[in-house]
Amino acid sequence: MKVITHTATLTSFCDALSQAEYITVDTEFMREGTFWPELCLVQVAGPEDEAVIDPLSDGIDLQPLYDLMANETVLKVMHAAKQDIEIFHHEAGVVPTPLFDTQIAAMVAGFGDQVGYETLIAKLTKVRPDKASRFTDWAHRPLTDAQLEYALADVTHLRPAYEKLRERIGGNGRLAWIQEEMDKLADPGAYEVMPEEAWRRLKPKRNQPKYLAMLRAVAAWRDREAMARDLPRNRLMRDDVLAQIAARPPDDEKSLQRVRGIPKNFAAGRLGQGLLAAIEDGRSVAPGDAPSIPEPLQLPPGSGALIDLLKVLLKHKCDRHNVAQKLVATVADLEAIAADDDADVAALKGWRRDIFGDDALRLKTGEIALAAGRGRVQIVEVSAAPANEETEAAE
Repeated sequence: MKVITHTATLTSFCDALSQAEYITVDTEFMREGTFWPELCLVQVAGPEDEAVIDPLSDGIDLQPLYDLMANETVLKVMHAAKQDIEIFHHEAGVVPTPLFDTQIAAMVAGFGDQVGYETLIAKLTKVRPDKASRFTDWAHRPLTDAQLEYALADVTHLRPAYEKLRERIGGNGRLAWIQEEMDKLADPGAYEVMPEEAWRRLKPKRNQPKYLAMLRAVAAWRDREAMARDLPRNRLMRDDVLAQIAARPPDDEKSLQRVRGIPKNFAAGRLGQGLLAAIEDGRSVAPGDAPSIPEPLQLPPGSGALIDLLKVLLKHKCDRHNVAQKLVATVADLEAIAADDDADVAALKGWRRDIFGDDALRLKTGEIALAAGRGRVQIVEVSAAPANEETEAAE
């Protein structure tokens, strides 16, 4: 087992892998007490070599690793890659590209919605990964050989799994199906932390300009302070406290200190003064400049049954094509289709429209129907126009 703790060794390892067709990549990190994830290990494997890289080693420079992540001639294979990418983006401003996420790929290869790593490895390689070291404190040093071997296995098992998955997807012509998802995953904008957008994390229900302007101001204050202090957001101030302040903004130190959930002596300190300044910023926002949330979709009367039928059609189509439902359409997509034939949803575009969207619209207009027979759902062509509401009422 190769454990890399020096820059020269890392440079040599990454130079060799820069000639590989693909590499498998995983990270171990800790985040319980910080805003940003603390990178503790990076595991990388090429077709014939593998190593554990220790970012916490004294004096090690990870730039050769980041250069490899940015090398567009080498495919980076990861499983459920979003958190790993977030770390690379934060540490070095790098998003690994090109990218192949085996969890997303498994969704078009018949393994269901968001299949876990252990399940996918077991199904593809017939090996059951050892998860005994799952709850390791990865920031602790020294790590045991068993812990390092556990970490390295995550990328060595991923090699044969990727090759079999790629062969299966390539054989049925579905590589293009997942490329759109890979492009979204590799978008650097998805990993930018923007304090002015932090209010959306609280998922407000009140679409009132004054409230939303205040919520934006105090949530942005919290994000900036949490990032500067490297503290989890809710350790600095809980979501429900921010919501209280946005609903009834305090005017001064005394009224801020009385807000439930505010720590003792908070209002008079630097954080309290910063929060009061943010509250004043929120008050100064003109109604026309306040953020807003989308109004709930107004569904036509009686559309609940249609949405249920669309759900059945979606399951039927996904079972037939052996693809995960979540990759084809969401419940929100189905509701939008029920309300509008030209809904701007992924389910009515590209390959999703081919396998589901067109028939969803035909079901909505009554050109096809769903029937049960021989123990399964079937699609039936409808020759006559469906009964109108008056006929149904008369019956």
